[in-house]
Amino acid sequence: MTLTDADTSSHAPAETGDSSENVLSVRDITVGFGSKIILQDLDLDVRRGEVLGFVGGSGTGKSVLMRTILGLTPKRSGSISVFGHDLSTASGQERKAIERRCGVLFQQGALFSSLSVKQNIQLPMREHLKLSPRLMDELATLKLELVGLPQDAADKLPSELSGGMIKRASLARALALDPDLVFLDEPTSGLDPIGAAAFDSLIANLSSTLGLTVYMVTHDLDSLHSICDRIAVLGNKRVLAIGTLDDMMTNDDPWITSYFRGERALRRI
Repeated sequence: MTLTDADTSSHAPAETGDSSENVLSVRDITVGFGSKIILQDLDLDVRRGEVLGFVGGSGTGKSVLMRTILGLTPKRSGSISVFGHDLSTASGQERKAIERRCGVLFQQGALFSSLSVKQNIQLPMREHLKLSPRLMDELATLKLELVGLPQDAADKLPSELSGGMIKRASLARALALDPDLVFLDEPTSGLDPIGAAAFDSLIANLSSTLGLTVYMVTHDLDSLHSICDRIAVLGNKRVLAIGTLDDMMTNDDPWITSYFRGERALRRI
């Protein structure tokens, strides 16, 4: 079934173009904990090369969906395809190849506190690649430059970094294996407006320069306005609507109206 962007029917819009252009396709996903259903019959497509902003009220399951896609939270039903491979039927070798093409930045950074920034960045390399220590050091240096961190940050522990530097170090680790698809969970949370704007610019530049596809869970209206090609809205255990910011501004769903056209949102226009 093909539905248009920003549809608000009982089943969320999923297929909005040639399926070969979808890096990620989620179909009929249901996730629950005990008797509580968090997501039900949810559909979502992420197109190659886009920055998709994923929004929704607190506790609606935004991070749960991301963790389910990543295989960290089990699903009860449905299918998830990444780079054209159904994760449920993919072999171990195929799943490992898919993992190498994905990078993740978790909300609090999730850096290992006992490891230096350089060692954190090198963790994915150690897991998936067979490289000499010298080459890993050179690659870690390149990743630090890529995210705008000074070279003296390499040997620091996460406890010695500012909040903004932790975000950038975590992003450098997410980019360690030169991924095609990057998942960002609340990347600007905890940053001041200047730091958040700088991080948005960094994401936009990396997406454009490296050809990344970006799946970004966020509450930040400024991020949605400045860098997202499309926005997906989660509510009532499914994707209520998906489309451009203009689509969201004309959508008449009550929550979407309040979020994108409420008093706080209008201050940004």
